[in-house]
Amino acid sequence: MFPGFQEQRIATPEGEIFARIGGSGPPLLLLHGYPQTSAMWHLVAPDLARDYTVVAADLRGYGRSFVPAAQDDHAQMSKRAMAADMAAAMAALGHDRFRMVAHDRGGRVAHRLAADHPDRVQSLTVLDIAPTREMYRDGGFAFAQTYWHWYWLTQPAPMPEHLIGADPAWYWKMKCKALGASIFAPEAEAEYLAAWTPEVIGASCEDYRAAATIDLTHDDADVAAGRRLAMPVQALWGLRGAIERHFDCLALWRERADDVQGQALPGGHYLAEEHPEDLLAALRPFLAAAPA
Repeated sequence: MFPGFQEQRIATPEGEIFARIGGSGPPLLLLHGYPQTSAMWHLVAPDLARDYTVVAADLRGYGRSFVPAAQDDHAQMSKRAMAADMAAAMAALGHDRFRMVAHDRGGRVAHRLAADHPDRVQSLTVLDIAPTREMYRDGGFAFAQTYWHWYWLTQPAPMPEHLIGADPAWYWKMKCKALGASIFAPEAEAEYLAAWTPEVIGASCEDYRAAATIDLTHDDADVAAGRRLAMPVQALWGLRGAIERHFDCLALWRERADDVQGQALPGGHYLAEEHPEDLLAALRPFLAAAPA
């Protein structure tokens, strides 16, 4: 799926991060969402690698990256901890400053990385998300019906883990709207399902528990201190998705960042796999304009 890319396991202080690396030029970090892996970038990463050194990484707790031991406060899957992995991995590869494009949960990790390590991030593109704090704050009944997993996965262990584990492939396909005709390439879907192990299922539930607890504490502290993102931020979302239906995406990002632009693109949640050409057309001018 990634012609010309190499696979690498990168040592970080807490564990190994798996990444696909290809291309040459300024570094560009790509982060995936739930419940996927770095394979989600297979239709856009080769194109971007013509002009950038592309690093498509698996988040901790997902894919082929390490799975941390659970903690009572869920800090092991906090976006702060996940962001620190990526900052360390990019440093290990020799990249002091880099652009980021990130989808779904990866976008929340990228937001925290930009907030905690602002000197490392040249630009931030987030796909089909608004900030976590503001989505929980403004999401109403209709949003909860659509994003039921935001609330269900936060239930205490082992309830969601046990129920998902009863038929992991069925749950994955139901969650990703793939019970009928799949929008995913067979090779990518096969990787997603192979990676959907009991350990990853548990870590992914912890990801959502962290989002509803410790991540909000970190976000509230940023807001209370007046800390905002100063680098350019691009928000892209699907015309057929929940962000378009339930939120003013640009307005919410402007609560947290100074320089925000963006637009809705054709498709739903999985823009990189549904409409890669439209995504690349939106990404390329923004990435090219990122400050040095």
